Amino acid sequence: MKKKAKEEKLINILKNQIKTHKKTFAIYVLLRLLVIATLILQLIHRNFENVFLCVLTLILFLLPSFIESKFKIEMPEVLEIVILLFIFSAEILGEINNFYNVFANWDTILHTINGFLCAAIGFSLIDILNRSKVLHLNLSPFFVAIVGFCFSMTIGVLWEFFEYNADKYFKTDMQKDEIIYRIDSVTLNEEGLNKAVAIKDIVSTTIFSKNGTYVINGYLDIGLNDTMEDLWVNFLGAVVYSSIGYFYVKKRDEKSLAKKFIVELKN
Repeated sequence: MKKKAKEEKLINILKNQIKTHKKTFAIYVLLRLLVIATLILQLIHRNFENVFLCVLTLILFLLPSFIESKFKIEMPEVLEIVILLFIFSAEILGEINNFYNVFANWDTILHTINGFLCAAIGFSLIDILNRSKVLHLNLSPFFVAIVGFCFSMTIGVLWEFFEYNADKYFKTDMQKDEIIYRIDSVTLNEEGLNKAVAIKDIVSTTIFSKNGTYVINGYLDIGLNDTMEDLWVNFLGAVVYSSIGYFYVKKRDEKSLAKKFIVELKN
């Protein structure tokens, strides 16, 4: 009985999506077919880690509709499409098809979009509360924008915590290492002073380990640059949306770009 109820619930969610957002549903179907095709290929190659990523992606695709149904909210079509494309770009293109390594700025682009989207979600949540007749809030447009910005940055920081812990405890490399050619380190100060010693124009570094010897043309930065770059572009995306959102709340211009990313309560 429980299984039937769950199946009926999923069917109702999909039917609701077809009725309200035809373009979104078309993109959803196309992306879902691409993911299923990828899943089959990964099964053939017995790459079960990627099979798991495909299954996870299919589940994540259901989230927008599930959230709409569960919390009785209405997502703009543009927001839903961007979320679906973001999930596909991160998991299928980025992880499985190695776009993170093939395209140097792939990770940077996704983190910028993430900052923009999270600011939009945080902005929407506080805007809904601000307009609620039950809570009687009267927050200024500036404060609403600040909350949206802070929400986005918090999500960005939590994600970097996740990447760090995944690398530390599960031996992944989510914080992509980077080759650099200069370091400034207090540790290398022979006098023990709190003054950084600059080592410039590093030609190569040799790493000796039980696994073998590795020669690097430069010096290996262990994820620090990647983390800070991710946070900076998250900051940029958050600032852009929060700024647009500020003027939207001030004027309530229905043609504003911000409106296309604002979640509304269903009547």
